[in-house]
Amino acid sequence: MSKNSNLKVFLNGFINENPTFVLILGMCPTLATTSSAINGLSMGLATTFVLLGSNVVISLLKNIIPDNVRIPAYVVVIATFVSVVEMSMQAYLPALYDSLGIFIPLIVVNCIVLGRAEAFAAKNSVFKSSLDGLGMGFGFSMALTMLGTIREVLGTGKAFGFTLFPDKYGMLIFVLAPGAFIALGYLIAIMNKFKKA
Repeated sequence: MSKNSNLKVFLNGFINENPTFVLILGMCPTLATTSSAINGLSMGLATTFVLLGSNVVISLLKNIIPDNVRIPAYVVVIATFVSVVEMSMQAYLPALYDSLGIFIPLIVVNCIVLGRAEAFAAKNSVFKSSLDGLGMGFGFSMALTMLGTIREVLGTGKAFGFTLFPDKYGMLIFVLAPGAFIALGYLIAIMNKFKKA
């Protein structure tokens, strides 16, 4: 397997098949958790951990899991990694856990994770599946962090806790749900423009 092929698998999640900007998957956590940059980054990294772990385990077990129970088996594997993330976050980062709330356990049913298990990990080697999990996860993290940063800066004048301008100049709409749709729409348009260029 060539180095270029491995790099292509890894980079696929950033541009060609970015879960947020191209495939438009996982919109529920994307829109709900990106009211701040740190929330977006944290949700993306939690999802990356689950993607990496579940892709590796599913790739290892692909020849053992019977076809008629593969989806329930995938969900059990994914739920195991989500439980690890949830309990770790609850123990070591309780404020962040409270901020992300129900969206941490909902990673189990995130179509990005189950989709990569079915479309990629079940058909490829452990190494390629781990690269795919990392690439898709980092692409998702990048998208959520960008969206969260834009919304936080425009809404409150801050980013990652640093004040860029007084919050009285912020536009409240960007902190609220409509601002998530507006910012996401512009980011998708910019991504499409770059892909066509």
